Order: sequence, then structure tokens, then C-alpha cells
Amino acid sequence: MTRKFFGTDGIRGTANASPMTSEIALKVGMAAGKLFTNGDHRHRVVIGKDTRLSGYMIESALVSGFTAVGMDVFQLGPMPTPAVAMLTRSLRADLGVMISASHNPYEDNGIKLFGPDGYKLSDETEHEIEGLIEQSSDTLLAKPDDIGRAKRIDSAQERYIEFAKRTLPRNIRFDGLRVVVDCANGSAYQVAPAALWELGAEVISVGVEPNGFNINKDCGSTSPAALCKKVREVRADIGIALDGDADRVLIIDEKGQVIDGDQLMAVVAQSWKNRGRLAGGGIVATVMSNLGLERHLESLGLSLARTPVGDRYVVEHMRKHGFNVGGEQSGHIVLSDYSTTGDGLVTALQVLAVVTESGKPVSEVCNQFEPMPQVLKNVRFKKGQPLDDQKVIQVIDEGKGRLGKAGRLVIRPSGTEPVIRVMAEGDDAKLIGKVVNDIVDALKGAAA
Repeated sequence: MTRKFFGTDGIRGTANASPMTSEIALKVGMAAGKLFTNGDHRHRVVIGKDTRLSGYMIESALVSGFTAVGMDVFQLGPMPTPAVAMLTRSLRADLGVMISASHNPYEDNGIKLFGPDGYKLSDETEHEIEGLIEQSSDTLLAKPDDIGRAKRIDSAQERYIEFAKRTLPRNIRFDGLRVVVDCANGSAYQVAPAALWELGAEVISVGVEPNGFNINKDCGSTSPAALCKKVREVRADIGIALDGDADRVLIIDEKGQVIDGDQLMAVVAQSWKNRGRLAGGGIVATVMSNLGLERHLESLGLSLARTPVGDRYVVEHMRKHGFNVGGEQSGHIVLSDYSTTGDGLVTALQVLAVVTESGKPVSEVCNQFEPMPQVLKNVRFKKGQPLDDQKVIQVIDEGKGRLGKAGRLVIRPSGTEPVIRVMAEGDDAKLIGKVVNDIVDALKGAAA
């Protein structure tokens, strides 16, 4: 199934260049709105966004498109992606939209669509929307008296904060904890500090001054160095690093060391297992998760199911096989008892609950296993597909042979940008480094 606009996570690209133009956003609103307009009731769509400058442009175009086909629009303003998914269900909307390019820089933007159940749309539904985009607008427009209305929902932040707080075990408070939270100058810049403060923590906020251009810039989960420094500087108990749309989280321990998503999944899995609430007998992760996580879970009598990279594949496997914990090493963690997509704030609260109950420092609680040596490098290309180059194919085959059964090699193109990711892991750090470097050199040669 070839798709023109949708990628692995909605529609994404450089703002004011196809497909991220106001013209296409207008057509997406009309097409998606038409597809989800069924029956005689007033139809609703919820729209949230992050803090990118282009969000105003995309939002206005979407609102115009949805109202033109007869949908009422509820505008949330800057809100995390998981909040949009939750409020889509809570407000009984027919559709939810998040305007964000997640962890990408400000010049990019994206459109993510959620169905009435709060889950991202299937490939088949996205294909139907693309078909409607190609149709003449005249076939989609509502009659004059059926045009939709648009209004802002002022209570959205409070509703999401209360939702996040209710995910904690009863009587859990964070009094006495000093927390530094980095909101990446993104969508959680108001809700995350507020939720932590209401739970009793002493909150020091960074990355909470968005200006349209600084989202994810030298801050947040993709650039945690400044947060690590801040945690040490103020002698905090923990640091929380979110990304631009707050569906990812990394934790910084009291020593200023980064704790990745693999460790966080291990913390939650063991805690939930001890509480008797871990479903599926294990967790779901991607091919990029560390082999050390898999071995650790095995020692606990738990399984690790692996999927291709992408939260939609993780969620799909979780739903099909009855798991309630899954995610990615990047910190995109899905706790399906609460959320239909990754939720950085809710994940951080679960980790904080374990830290609070244990009375131990974060460095002890969150270092569940010794990671296997792992090397990940990205190769950016401008045109073509370097993975089709015969020299590249040969070097990859040689690398697999050298690693044998003592290691893993994963090579994949990014679904959201022109980048090829090369990852290898195993017991021999020197060997995996050499294998990755050889493949990267071959890819750069083919991409030149």
C-alpha cells in the first residue's frame, strides 16, 4: 500500500513545504472530517499542538477544513500528545489531532490523528483519508447550515493533570523530593511542572520558555546534558527530561547520569509484577532495546517481545497479545492501563512512585541491569537509498558474519527523516564498534 502523505507516525515534514503546508492541512481536515462524520449527531474533533511557530498556521488550516465539512472543533492549545489522545476519549470526540513533529527541531511539523478510542489510526484508515484528499473539495463540503463551530477548551490542562495524578497508587506523595523537570520548551511546559508541584515535590523547571523556535533545542530528552548539569548543581533527587510533545521521557539520577527507556521499562515491569498487575507475562519492546534488558527480564521470569521500531508496532503487539507495558529505548513508553500512546509524564510519575516507596536513591532504583555494549550511529543522506548499494549490502553481510550468535545487528531507515540508523550490540565492545564503523563508512560512500 503506497501512501503519498502519511508516514510511520502521521504526516511530517518541513513547515511550509509539502506535505506540511496550510493547503494540505486544510485538505487533511476536510478528508479526515468527512470520513469520521457518520450519523446525525454533532461531530467533534479535538486539536492540540506543541509550541512550534508553524503550529498556528497548521491549526488554523485544520480548523477551517474540519468546520467546512460539518465538524465542531475543540482547540486545546499547547498540550502533550497523550493528553490529546486521552481528551479525545474523555470528550467523546470522533477524532483527535496532534500538531507536532515530536522530538524534531522547530522547522519541522506534523499531524497525528487519533480515532474515537484514542488510538492512532490504522494504515487502512490513513489510506482512505489520502483517497479523499485527492477528491474535489466540492464533494466534501457541508451545507451552509451544517458548517461546524470552533471553540477553545479552557479546562484541558486541569483535566489532563488530574488524569495523570490518578494513575498513581493511593496516598503516594512526593513531599521532600527535589525534582528538576525539563519540558524541552514544548507542549508540557505548563502541565508537567504543575502536576509535580501538586503532588508535593519541590519543582525546578527548565525548558519552559517556548518562543516558537527553541523546542527541543539543546534541551529535553534528545539533549539531556544541560539537565544532567542542573541536577548536580541543585543537588536534586531526580531529573525528568521530556521531548517536544511529551510522549517520551528519560530520567536523570541524583548523580547526573541518564537512565534510558530500557531501564525505565524494567523498573515499571518489576514494580507491576510485584503488585500483581503486569499483564502478558512480560513487556513489549523494539529490536533496538538492549540485550541486557532481555536477559534481566528472563531472570525475573518475564518475557521480552520485540517489534519493529515505532510505537504503533509496539501498541499493536500489546493490544493483540494482552500486554500492558511496552515501549522504546528512546523513552517512548506505553502503559496501556492508562494511555493509548506513550506518555512521558505518566511514566515519570510511575518511576517516582517506586523511588518514593523504596526510600532508595534513583541511581539504585533505576539501574536494574548492566547494559550490553551497544553502538548506535546515524547516517544522513540526501537522495536515493544507500541500503540498495551492492557495496553496502556486502559490508552488512560481512558484519553479520563477524558478530555471529554473540551479537545483534539492526540497520533501518528512519520513518520520519532521511536517516539510516546502524546499531550493533554484543559482548565484545571493540568488535561491535568496528562493525558499525565499517557499515557507516560504506553508507556514507554510497550516499555521497
